[in-house]
Amino acid sequence: MSCSVDTTDDIVGTHVYAELSRRDIRSLIFHYLYAMDSLSYEDSLESIVDMLNRGFDLDVPLDSEVVVITQAIIDQRDQLDQQMVPFLHNWRLERVGLATKLILRLAFWELDQKDVVHNIIINEAIELAKCFAEKDAYKFINGVLDEAVKSRGIILTDDTVAE
Repeated sequence: MSCSVDTTDDIVGTHVYAELSRRDIRSLIFHYLYAMDSLSYEDSLESIVDMLNRGFDLDVPLDSEVVVITQAIIDQRDQLDQQMVPFLHNWRLERVGLATKLILRLAFWELDQKDVVHNIIINEAIELAKCFAEKDAYKFINGVLDEAVKSRGIILTDDTVAE
């Protein structure tokens, strides 16, 4: 299975921040969330961005959309976790793998924004999961998000325009 999401290594040297795709932006958000969680949220996001900018020769500005969204997800992580709990049938949140949980947080945050088509949110979460989460986690993520979207009274269609 090939990964259709650029990893940080793939982004380095080939893109400048202003030229990143929406998929690349989601990938960077995931990487920042992962780094923050790995460091138990003890370091600031700004220090993580600075460290990764220097370490990977990136140019992500501290006031960029990536940083703003990442900080919003960090600030709202408890609420986002509570939103997903009802859809984790037969799973406790503590048992959900870290990568899967972070991808779900991003997706639930995007669902709350209401400016992205729901099919795109689900598809992008699945792509992130195929690249970064546990084996077959993308199926779990698809089920959780599909049910979450339906619970909001939204019917997903196949003719939704993709990004």
